[in-house]
Amino acid sequence: MSIAITGASGKLGKLILKYLRQQATNEPLIACVRKPEGATDYEELGVEVRYCDYDVPGSLTPAFTGVDKLLLISGSDIDDTVRLRQHTQVVEAAKRAGVKHLSYTGFAFPGTVQVPPVPLHLATEQAIITSGIPYTFFRNALYADLTSQFGLDLAIQTGELATFPGEWRFNTVTREDLAKAISSVLGSRPAPHHVNRIYELTAPRFWTFQNLAEALSEISGKNVVHREDPQIQSWIYGYLSKLNTTSTTEDLETLIGGPATSLKESILPLIEWKK
Repeated sequence: MSIAITGASGKLGKLILKYLRQQATNEPLIACVRKPEGATDYEELGVEVRYCDYDVPGSLTPAFTGVDKLLLISGSDIDDTVRLRQHTQVVEAAKRAGVKHLSYTGFAFPGTVQVPPVPLHLATEQAIITSGIPYTFFRNALYADLTSQFGLDLAIQTGELATFPGEWRFNTVTREDLAKAISSVLGSRPAPHHVNRIYELTAPRFWTFQNLAEALSEISGKNVVHREDPQIQSWIYGYLSKLNTTSTTEDLETLIGGPATSLKESILPLIEWKK
């Protein structure tokens, strides 16, 4: 069963291919990228590289020919109208190429949220369902990178994590954990329970700013306290207030077969401050 991944040169795509390569399977792996000349390292690992540009429809069907399982990783264009057109073209090309199973990385617990890029993800999922291709949707929670928006190094330096007032609760995950979960499904033998299935890939529990301050204290060995400050101005709070950042499932831990990365471990790579 050949497995192809679009956007394979991105952070998540690279990690998924890494974990697929580590699995004890003989399935051919295909990295679909915009710049094949920059992906020679994949070939050294035994991964076939194919030209695939979301903005060049003619490149898509040849890239997907002979592919059994295709993972569509969402495009990165800042215009969601452009991204939806790109995704739709990928779905149409996958159907023409005879892809047997199509997976997609969306957003966890989208509900009726109208904040970009949630509508884009839901529209892409609907396009895949309409195509008739058997699917699996991986709805990813917010990346742990989000925490860098809250001034982690400054909090350690000053001993104070200052945030805008509110009952804030967040659910974040690392790309490593997402890659492990997604690769476990892609690399599995034909399994009916993965077909036409939606996985909400979240951490098993949410965290608060108090939890974040405690994690910073443990990492730094300094006492970091949390304080609310109504004078704080940042776009991030308005954006996050419109999303479902609290709902959780055990899907992620079930697929990776173990505990998700802790808040403390997930923020370590984001901190420049050293003891």
